[in-house]
Amino acid sequence: MKSQIVTKVIKAIKPVSLWRRWWKRQNPIKQDRFATLAPIAAVLLFFSAIAFSFWYLKIEEADREQEAVKRDVEYSQQRLRLRLLERQEQIMRLARDVSNKDVDLKEFSRRAEELVLKNPEVKTIAWIDERRKVLASQTAPSVLASQKWRVGEILKWGESENSYSLARDLMQPIYSQEDDGGLSIGINSTGQENYAKNVVLQLHTPITNAQGRFNGVIMAEYAVESLLRFGVPSEISAKYAVSLLDSDGNLVAGQSIPKRNSLRSLIPGFSMQNNEFEMPVSPVGNGLILRAQAWRTSQDLVGNGFFWVIGSLSLLTAWMLIANWRHNRKRQQTQKELIAETNFRRAMENSILTGMRALDLEGRISYVNLAFCQMTGWQEKELIGAVAPYPYWPDEDKESLMLRLEEELSGKQTAGGFQVRVKRKNGSIFDARLYVSPLIDANGKQTGWMTSMTDITEPNRVREQLAASYERFTIVLEALDASVSVAPLGSAELLFANKLYRQWFGTDSLGHLNLVETAGMLDIRNSETEMDDVDALAGLPTESLTVAPAERAEIYLVHLAKWLEIRTRYINWADGRLAQLVIATDITARRQAEELSSQQAERAQNASRLITMGEMASSVAHELNQPLTAITNYCNGLLSRIKGKQIEEADLIWALEKTSHQAQRAGQIIHRIRSFVKRSEPNRTPSSVVNMVNEAVELAEIELRRRNVRLSHYVAARLPQLSVDPILIEQVLINLMKNAAESIDNAERPIGRRHVELKVVPKVLNTQNTVHFSVSDTGKGLPPQVMERLYEAFFSTKVEGMGIGLNLCRTIVESHQGRITAENLYNADDVVGCCFSFWIPVTAN
Repeated sequence: MKSQIVTKVIKAIKPVSLWRRWWKRQNPIKQDRFATLAPIAAVLLFFSAIAFSFWYLKIEEADREQEAVKRDVEYSQQRLRLRLLERQEQIMRLARDVSNKDVDLKEFSRRAEELVLKNPEVKTIAWIDERRKVLASQTAPSVLASQKWRVGEILKWGESENSYSLARDLMQPIYSQEDDGGLSIGINSTGQENYAKNVVLQLHTPITNAQGRFNGVIMAEYAVESLLRFGVPSEISAKYAVSLLDSDGNLVAGQSIPKRNSLRSLIPGFSMQNNEFEMPVSPVGNGLILRAQAWRTSQDLVGNGFFWVIGSLSLLTAWMLIANWRHNRKRQQTQKELIAETNFRRAMENSILTGMRALDLEGRISYVNLAFCQMTGWQEKELIGAVAPYPYWPDEDKESLMLRLEEELSGKQTAGGFQVRVKRKNGSIFDARLYVSPLIDANGKQTGWMTSMTDITEPNRVREQLAASYERFTIVLEALDASVSVAPLGSAELLFANKLYRQWFGTDSLGHLNLVETAGMLDIRNSETEMDDVDALAGLPTESLTVAPAERAEIYLVHLAKWLEIRTRYINWADGRLAQLVIATDITARRQAEELSSQQAERAQNASRLITMGEMASSVAHELNQPLTAITNYCNGLLSRIKGKQIEEADLIWALEKTSHQAQRAGQIIHRIRSFVKRSEPNRTPSSVVNMVNEAVELAEIELRRRNVRLSHYVAARLPQLSVDPILIEQVLINLMKNAAESIDNAERPIGRRHVELKVVPKVLNTQNTVHFSVSDTGKGLPPQVMERLYEAFFSTKVEGMGIGLNLCRTIVESHQGRITAENLYNADDVVGCCFSFWIPVTAN
């Protein structure tokens, strides 16, 4: 045993003795050199450690600054986004009022002016119709006259046109950026000039007419510079160089800090570049990017005088630090660990939002955390050592709380906690939930009771509001004049039914199922289609169904003697089950009104044809007189030559053929007039466009020849057949050509300018194949006040007109899913005629 210990000691001493022998073998010069270099090496190592520390702190500081920039940019982006969304909601509300015709031009100007004056970032609000014409415009006082939108101005081509078209096609608000031209120049904090494009942000909000179709847009222009100035909080603008960029990264508003390109920037830690962060102002969809650049607040490592002071002090104190390092290392390490542990526990206690209270076995308060003091308003020194009744107990609850405390101290615990009222120091009361558990020390002995307290005032208030909201929701549904029912899929249970449903169908789900079956709507309970995306609990497709649009159908129920409009869609019920919502509305009165309107429209169309032929009576009589006169002349000539026996068989046959041809011509005229004015039910059949045009031209030419007006018509080759009522389409063409001739006659045009042109060509509108009809004249055109009331019933510019012709033309065209329009023809600034045009879709039925 002793020999082993001796062996170990010898092994431990052996390296030291080797070092000493090596040191003694060195000459004095080398010993002095090593003695000198050793402290220098130690100082260099210490100085290197200090430099590394500075570099590391710079990196940490840059990371913190970057996180701060990111956080502030996200906050500013939310502010900008909310500001844009608020303006968008105001513009959409204005557009909705315009669509509902609740706002005229005067009211629009007043509301637009109010929006412009209240919101400094709004430059212009304009009402643009479906022809891209500005009907009304309101501009901020600060906008130059050259940049204002004028009433009557046509929307220019460019980005605005694209946004206008997108808003028209998608029927939703569209943002775009427009370049006003030129650059704005500013001076940043470094004395350098910033150049930014003058950009405005445009919002195109679509307007619909009474039929839900596109009727123009409400266009709002935002000054991007004002949006940045008033949308970004001032405290953030003071901390950073805040700017807005377009989608290409070009500066459009604000200021930027140029990047430094120097030799120091290539050395990590010796140059601090600007911390910056950028993110799109989304999800508004406007293409703007928000960027913030932090101002440089600290010097780089080379120009930091504090660094050199530390370096000098390091050289002077290196020997002392090295000597004391081993002595203090262990003590400092222990002290750091103790401080870190203490700070961590204290920070954890102070960061907990739940109030903590500790009682000893006698019920005396021994500990409270910061959250408990903040909840009650009492300080820690006022609560430590307090006994029941505690100062935060309400006076009226002291007896019940004392009984509860006795139960706690006796070990009677409630697993789910219990609710009490707590009084703050200022006398206010709040609701709290307490949870009690035993307090066990490190030796496993119970030393008291630990209580956690949570403020539940807000959850209680929300719960009460939800109960009141549900009650209001039930009252509203019970008062609806429509039947509302909800039933789960795959079950005969009725989840909800309002009062009208119970009156019509009772309290079971048979009425609900009968409505769905009668309407012929989708019932996925009987569907055998396999789908991958299904709900694992119910085994049915949920997401794709609940987001699908509602289905509609109209049915007639015999036992109710009512027409009902059925709307149904799939919803996720409160318990997670997939259910079907059915809303049934009584539309009996509407269906009766539609039938009566259809009958009246048919009578009006027949009356219009009779009126048209009445107006053309003299022309028709003249047209019939020609073939009748020719027949008389041929017959008289034949009689004379037969009596004089001066006719041959060939001449006789020729004369009889001419007489027969004239008789057939007169018969065709009478047949076409009779077919045109004959009362009949609308009959849509596949009809040839060429035949309809020829029939209409032959009848209309009678009137045009009487007025000495020349007619030319062009029909494109290989036009498809249309599923229409040919008599009604001929009525529209005859009416338009007759009106064109009357317009030329009233304008007293010379012979060379008395011309009407009918043109029929195929055309594609919104990816839909159509046949386009147009009738152009050389009259005086239509005044603007007449253009606005052109299709009103009983409105006419003629002295003897009844005002139903164009109104019926519009009704006929729209009943074939088409549209009719009118526009003046111009030569420079002079009106040289008018063109009426309409189109019929090829798939009309």
